[in-house]
Amino acid sequence: MSTFTIPKFPAVKQSLHLELKKRVQAYFDERGIDATGTPKLFTKAIIMVIAFVIVYTHLVFFTPAWYFAVAECILLGGLVAGIGFNVMHDGSHGSFSTNRWVNKIAASSISLLGANHFMWNMKHNMIHHSFTNIDGVDDDIEVGILMRMAPTQKRIGAHKFQHLYFWVLYMLLYVFWIFFTDYKKYFTQKIGNVPLKKMSLSDHIEFWAVKVYHAAVFIVIPVAIVGWVNWVIGFVIMTFFAGFVLSIVFQLAHTVEHTEFPVADIETHKLPDEFAAHQIKTTANFATKNKLISWLVGGLNFQIEHHLFPKISHVHYPAISEIVKSVCKEYQLQYIEYPTMRRAVVAHVRFLREMGRA
Repeated sequence: MSTFTIPKFPAVKQSLHLELKKRVQAYFDERGIDATGTPKLFTKAIIMVIAFVIVYTHLVFFTPAWYFAVAECILLGGLVAGIGFNVMHDGSHGSFSTNRWVNKIAASSISLLGANHFMWNMKHNMIHHSFTNIDGVDDDIEVGILMRMAPTQKRIGAHKFQHLYFWVLYMLLYVFWIFFTDYKKYFTQKIGNVPLKKMSLSDHIEFWAVKVYHAAVFIVIPVAIVGWVNWVIGFVIMTFFAGFVLSIVFQLAHTVEHTEFPVADIETHKLPDEFAAHQIKTTANFATKNKLISWLVGGLNFQIEHHLFPKISHVHYPAISEIVKSVCKEYQLQYIEYPTMRRAVVAHVRFLREMGRA
C-alpha cells in the first residue's frame, strides 16, 4: 500500500514570488499605508453582522407574513455568505486588521455561522492556498462522487450531465459543511489525504461549543417558536441560497476552462512550477471592474491577488492587480481574467462539461 506524500515546490534561482512581493511592498511603502483593512471594511463588517442578527431576530421572534419571510430567508443566506467572504475570510488570513485580536474576532465570525474555524484554517489557509488544484491534496476540488473537478479524477457516467445538475449540488454545500464535512474531518482527523494537525483541548471544546450553539440557535429555538414545517422551509431556503453563493464564488476562481491542474513528479514529488507561477496558472479573476460584486464577495473576484498575497486585505486588490498583471506580462504568464461574472460562469459550465466527457 503506497503512502501519501505531500508534493513540493521546486527551488528556483530567480523567484517570481520574491519579485512580486518586492514590487507590491514598494506600493505600500510609497504610500505609507498598511496592507490590512480600512475603516470602510470595518464599517461593512459591522453592518453585515448587525443585519444578520436583526434579520434572524425578526424572522424567528416576530414571524412576518410568508412572502416577507421568504425574502428574509434569502437575505439571511446572503448575509451568511457575505460575513464569510468579508469578515471571516480576511480575519482568518490575518489581513482584516493590524491588531491580532481583532483578526481573531473577525475569524471567529465563522462560529456565528455554525462552522468550525480550526477545520477551515487547515482546509483553506494551509492546504488549499498551498496546493491549489492539486488532485488528492486540495480538498476544494474533492466535491464528491457526482462531480469530476480535475482531469486526473475518475470519471463515471453521471458526469456527462454534471454541467446541468451542479446548480443543485452547490446549494447543498453549506448544509453539508455544517452537518457532515466538519464532523468527518473531526472524527477521521484528516482532510482528504492530509492528516490534521493536533487539536488542543481548547480546539475540541470550541468545536463542540459551536455545534451546540448552531443546533440551538438555528434548529431548536426556531422550531419551538415557528413550528417544524415553517422552520424546514425557512432553513432550506436560507442554507441553499448561502450554499450556492459560497460554492459558485470559490469555484469560479479555480475550476474554469483556462486554469491548470498540475501533477507532481512521481519520483521527486516536485511540482512543475514555483509557488507564485503555480498560483497564477491555477487561479482566475472575474468581474474585477464591477464594484458591487467586489463589495459583496469581499474581493474574492480578485482571486489571483488573494492567492499570491493572502495576508493583504482584499480592499487593496484592485490597486495591486495592476502590479501583478505587469509582472505576469514580463514573465510571459497568462493572467486569467473574465470581464464579467456571466463570462466566468460560462467558463465554469464549459469546464464541467469537458470534465464530464469520456
